[in-house]
Amino acid sequence: MTAQSSLQTASFGTWPSPIGAAMVAAGATPLSSIAVHGNDILWLAGRASEGGRNTLLRRRAGRVDELTPLPLNVRSRVHEYGGGAYAVEGDTVFFSHAGDNRLYRKDGSANAVPFTAEGRQRFADFVVDRARGRLVAVREQHPASPADPAAHAQPENTLCAVAFDGTETVLAQGHDFYSSPRLSPDGRQLAWLTWDHPRMPWQGTELWLAEVAADGTLAAPTLVAGGPEEAVCQPEWSPDGRLYFVSDRSGWWNLYRHGDQAGQVDAICPLAAEFAGPQWTFGNAMYGFLSAGEIACTYIEEGVSRLARLAIGTGKLEPIANPYQEIRELRTGDGFIVVLGGSPTIPAEIAHIDLGNGVANGEPQVLARSIETLPDAGYLSVPESIRYPSAQGRTAYAFFYPPHNRDCAAPAGEKPPVIVIGHGGPTGMAASTLKLATQFWTSRGFGVLDVNYGGSTGFGRAYRDLLKGQWGVVDVKDCVAGARWLVDQGRADGDRLIIRGSSAGGYTTLCALAFHDVFKLGASYYGVSDLQGLDDDSHKFESHYNEYLIAPQPQARQVYLERSPSHHADKLARPMIFFQGLDDMVVPPQQSAAMVQALRERGVPVAYVELEGEGHGFRKAETIVRTLEAELYFYRRMFGLHDTAAPAPVEIHNLDGAA
Repeated sequence: MTAQSSLQTASFGTWPSPIGAAMVAAGATPLSSIAVHGNDILWLAGRASEGGRNTLLRRRAGRVDELTPLPLNVRSRVHEYGGGAYAVEGDTVFFSHAGDNRLYRKDGSANAVPFTAEGRQRFADFVVDRARGRLVAVREQHPASPADPAAHAQPENTLCAVAFDGTETVLAQGHDFYSSPRLSPDGRQLAWLTWDHPRMPWQGTELWLAEVAADGTLAAPTLVAGGPEEAVCQPEWSPDGRLYFVSDRSGWWNLYRHGDQAGQVDAICPLAAEFAGPQWTFGNAMYGFLSAGEIACTYIEEGVSRLARLAIGTGKLEPIANPYQEIRELRTGDGFIVVLGGSPTIPAEIAHIDLGNGVANGEPQVLARSIETLPDAGYLSVPESIRYPSAQGRTAYAFFYPPHNRDCAAPAGEKPPVIVIGHGGPTGMAASTLKLATQFWTSRGFGVLDVNYGGSTGFGRAYRDLLKGQWGVVDVKDCVAGARWLVDQGRADGDRLIIRGSSAGGYTTLCALAFHDVFKLGASYYGVSDLQGLDDDSHKFESHYNEYLIAPQPQARQVYLERSPSHHADKLARPMIFFQGLDDMVVPPQQSAAMVQALRERGVPVAYVELEGEGHGFRKAETIVRTLEAELYFYRRMFGLHDTAAPAPVEIHNLDGAA
C-alpha cells in the first residue's frame, strides 16, 4: 500500500488533528522582556495555567530559577498595554505587581516586599539610579474617583523618581505621555521621550536630554530630536557615554547618534529597513552595544527580521548567522547576545548566541521556549510569503498557510475554506513564527491568510501612513484583495471565505462583512464596532488615535457614521461569532454586546462568548480552549461540516437564518 493510498479522504475543515485546543493553551507561554545583567539573563514568561500571570525567570550559571512565584504577577498596566515591568541591579530586582500596581523589591533569596504605598499610581519603564538610591520611572496617576469633580478627567503621566523607601518625586511633567528614561553611564545625564495628544508614539515624539543636578532634579532640559512628524524611539547610551536613538525622519526607523554640536544628529546606518517597531509597550529593544564602537542589531525588511553587527565608524553591517525570521527583542552581553526569535518551523524562543571571535559561534543556545512539545512536523503548515495586487495599484503582503495534515487529503477538485486574519494595532505586523493557534486551523483543513495590510509595521513609514484617514478602508480592501487573489489562484473556495481578527482586526472584520460581499463568516475578538463609542470610552493612550486613523473632530463625525459597523448592522447578513473580555478597558464590552443584539434582532445567526476576568487579550488557559472550540464549532456548523452527535460548545442564535 502506498503512502498516498493510506491517507484518509475527508472534506477540508473536517480533518482530525492532534493539535487540540488544550494543546494550543498548554503551548501558549508568552515570552518577553529580556534583560542581561553581567552573565545573568532574565525574562518574563506567561503562565496560562495560572490565570495568565507573568513570572520573572533568571538563568544563572546554567540554572533557571523563578524569582516571582504565585501570587506575584510581574506586569505593568501603564497605557493599559504595559511593558517595562521590572529592572535588575546586582542581586536585586524591582518590579510592578499587577495585583495591586505597587512596586516590589526582591533582594537575593529574600521574599519580595512592596516599597510603594497603595494608591492610584502605576509605574513602568524603570531605570535603576543606584547612586541616588532610587528608580527613575514613568508614573501614571489615575483619578481618585470618576465622580470626584476635582479629579482630572484622564490619568496624569509624569517622569518620576521613586526612592527605595517609596518616596516619589516628579522629575518632568506637562506632556501627555512619557517613556524610555535612560541614565548615562556616569549618572550625570538623563534622556527620555515625550509626546502629546493627538499623536501616538509612532507618529511623533520628542527626545529630551537633561543634566541630573546634585539634588537629583533635572536641569536645563534640551530637545535632541523629534517633533510632530518624526517618531523617535529606543534611546540608549553607549559605553563611552554617547546617546543613540532610532528615528523615522528618513521614512524608515534607522539608527542615529546625538552629535557633538548642538542640534547635530548623525545617521549611523541609513537603510530602507526598520530598526524599531511601534511603541505599544514599554521597554522595547532591537539593538544594543557590544562595545563603544560596535552595535548588535535586528532590523526588518519586508516583514522579515535580520540580525547583524554594526560597525559604528563605517556603518557596515555584518550578518550574524541565526535560524530566525522574526526577532522581537535583542539584548547584549559581554561577547554574546540574547534574542527572542522564531521562524515558520520554530516557535518563539529565547536564545543565547555566542559571538566568540567576532562571529556567531555555533548554534544558538535555547534558554526558553514558548512551546515545549511540538506536534509532528507532518501536521504543521509552513507559510508562504506572498505579495499581491490590491486597490489603487498598491501591493499588499501576507503569509499564506495552506491546509496540511499528513494523515488526510480532500476529495479531488475540492478547494479549502480560508480564514483571512487582520492583525491588531492596527499598526501591528503579521509574522511567520510558528504558532499552534494557526496550526490548529491548518491541520483541520483550513487555509489561513495572515495579512500585512497597508498601515502595518515593517515596511517603512509611507506604508504605515497608508492607513492615515483610511482605517476601515485600506485594511479591509487589502484583506478582500488577498481573499480574491487566493480564489483566482485556485487555492481557496470562494463560497467558504472567513475573516477574523482581534481588537483593530475585529474592526477590519466587521467592516469587511458590512461593506463587502466576499466573506461568508466572521469572528470578532474584542473588536471595535462604534468609532464614536471608542472615543468616548477608551483609555487615555488611544483616546485621540482616531484623529489619525479617521479624521479630527468635527470632520470625523460624519465619517464615524459612515465607517462604524454599529450604524450599518442592516448590512450585516453573514453569520458571526463574538468573543469579549468583560474587564476590557481598551474596547469596552458594550461594543461587542451591541452588535450581537443587533444581529439577533435581524435574525442573522450569531454567537457570543463573554469572559469574566479577561481584558484586552486573553491570557487564561481555559479561555483559549473555550474560544477555539467555540470558533471551530461555529465555522463547521455554518458550513454544514459539524458532527451532529457532538455537544455544542456555544449557543448559536437564529440558526434558522443560516444560509
